[in-house]
Amino acid sequence: MITLKNVILRRSAKVLLDGASVTINPGEKVGLVGRNGAGKSTLFALFNGTLHEDGGDFSLPKQWRMAQVAQNMPETDEPATEFVVGGDTRLVELREALALAEAGHEADPDDHEMGMALAHAYTDLADAGEHDAVPRAQSLILGLGFKAHELDQPVNSFSGGWRMRLQLARALMCPSDLLLLDEPTNHLDLDALVWLESWLQKYAGTMIVISHDREFLDAVTDVTLHIDHAKLTRYGGNYSAFETLRAQQMELQQAAFAKQQDKIAHLQKFIDRFKAKASKAKQAQSRVKALERMEKVAPLLAEADFSFEFKEPGNIPNPMLSISDASFGYRMEDEPPKTILRGVNRSVLAGQRIGILGANGQGKSTLVKTIAREMGALAGTVTEGKGLNIGYFAQQELDVLRPQDTPLEHMVRMARELGSAAKERTGEQDLRGYLGSFNFSGDMVKQPVGTMSGGEKARLVLAMMVWQRPNLLLLDEPTNHLDLATREALAVALNEFEGTLMLVSHDRALLRSVCDEFWLVGRGVVGDFDGDLDDYQRYLLDEAKRLREEAKIATRDAATAAAEEAAPPPVASAPAPEAAPQGKNQRKQDAQDRQQRSEQAKPIKRELAQIDQRLAAATTEKASLEERLAQPLAAADIAEAGKRLKTLNDEIAQLEERWLALSDKLESLAA
Repeated sequence: MITLKNVILRRSAKVLLDGASVTINPGEKVGLVGRNGAGKSTLFALFNGTLHEDGGDFSLPKQWRMAQVAQNMPETDEPATEFVVGGDTRLVELREALALAEAGHEADPDDHEMGMALAHAYTDLADAGEHDAVPRAQSLILGLGFKAHELDQPVNSFSGGWRMRLQLARALMCPSDLLLLDEPTNHLDLDALVWLESWLQKYAGTMIVISHDREFLDAVTDVTLHIDHAKLTRYGGNYSAFETLRAQQMELQQAAFAKQQDKIAHLQKFIDRFKAKASKAKQAQSRVKALERMEKVAPLLAEADFSFEFKEPGNIPNPMLSISDASFGYRMEDEPPKTILRGVNRSVLAGQRIGILGANGQGKSTLVKTIAREMGALAGTVTEGKGLNIGYFAQQELDVLRPQDTPLEHMVRMARELGSAAKERTGEQDLRGYLGSFNFSGDMVKQPVGTMSGGEKARLVLAMMVWQRPNLLLLDEPTNHLDLATREALAVALNEFEGTLMLVSHDRALLRSVCDEFWLVGRGVVGDFDGDLDDYQRYLLDEAKRLREEAKIATRDAATAAAEEAAPPPVASAPAPEAAPQGKNQRKQDAQDRQQRSEQAKPIKRELAQIDQRLAAATTEKASLEERLAQPLAAADIAEAGKRLKTLNDEIAQLEERWLALSDKLESLAA
């Protein structure tokens, strides 16, 4: 188990933990929560050994193997699959041991110890899963959203977010007793996130995770550690259980609770308002539940030191926009346009609150970018209502900020560009006060944006968007860099927003809290999703399973094609007769087709029979060798038997793969 007894942790002069004591038992799944800057990452540094306690006692079992996601961006031309296989540190160690044993045995074939080392190396590699390392790695890569054709692409060919997914896959590949995950969902879409949850729920070791995604924490953790005011408190249960317990504790602190009554009343006002609006439709029920949760933990939300609100739009056209017979996609120079979505016919009405769902790469961002005027429709029309004012939060919006400029300079420049249309006071003092409401106080308004955290940049983008008084909000993954308190503040503000909302997010708590209906983007079309987010998670898991099966079939077909290319060419069959009228000629044609298929099936059946015979012989020989290796042998005999065992394992794997490919081909002929 992991134990902390009166531990003191410092970063420079700041005390982050003062007298912390807690126990983490083997197999527990722990969520580590607390405000930004509370010391979560510092505690992780203690767990992984890069930092030592300044006082007290910390212990972690020495024999535990640890896995964590490397935070550096990988720079390598190594194929994606090999890069992820390299995460299996046990396998890497055993491969190195085998290479040393082989070198030693070649230098002195009669050395008994070298022979034994070689035999043990072969056996250990087999036990460590050498034979299925590549399929295991590829399963992780595909689960995290990559396509089958990307499995062997160089790591450097992927963008930063996708390379970080490979780092995550590499960490999951490592056989571990302790898994440390620091914001693992930051670079994931909802489909990859659902897959990761499913994987982590089956993980047998001890896990400690830092995350700002409440539903992710609820799904994968059973213990919560909360860092607050240099104290570490353990709560039994997931994040929602912690939140409820802490809210109850706060209610007992009457003095603090009294100060929060105004803010609680404000929360209660919109809770009552939106409960009254919620229909009995299935999609709305999850939102009602989210509001009920907000009602229960209002004291906890009221404690948050950050809140904001969207100003009432100047006007709200209805419909906001109408899309007719449209095709959306990309225009590329010197190439034909690439169509992603076809036949889009949708209307967006005043007051709608739409969650946009869809698996990775299906076109969610394409749809949002086109509505946001970032891209033009390839066909059809997008008609905007008079006075439409779009507030667009894009994933890449943080990169658009000028690193050398300050928040105040960003606001001054935007105010000048918009001129009087914004109907806001634009003096420096007014803008300073406005930024202060988004927690940019004091010297922060003069701090270069490039030196700020991702969460601070996201807050600045939100501030700039709110200032423009939009009537249609298009939000594409707005919570990626926001902590839990800021996410709650965003949910409150969106629920009070008087205009129309369209949201893409992997934060299911936010989707449940603010969306009344869902659109599904998939397989080239946009349609209504008749269900709630629980239904959608089941849809995603089914879709991921379908894609994995397709990838397996594609791999098998590629292997079959390669084998057929290497095989002698088949005897040319007689050309098919010309089409004849129905009746006697058709029956004759059918008989000829059956005969042709039968002829094509004969060599396949012969090869299958040969493979069956060879598999039986190889399996028998393998069993005999394993029995022999269990007996006392000379060094040379051990080495020879070990080499032969490895050769047999490789041959059996190849034969089984070929048998599957031929069986599929035979089935298709029969069909």
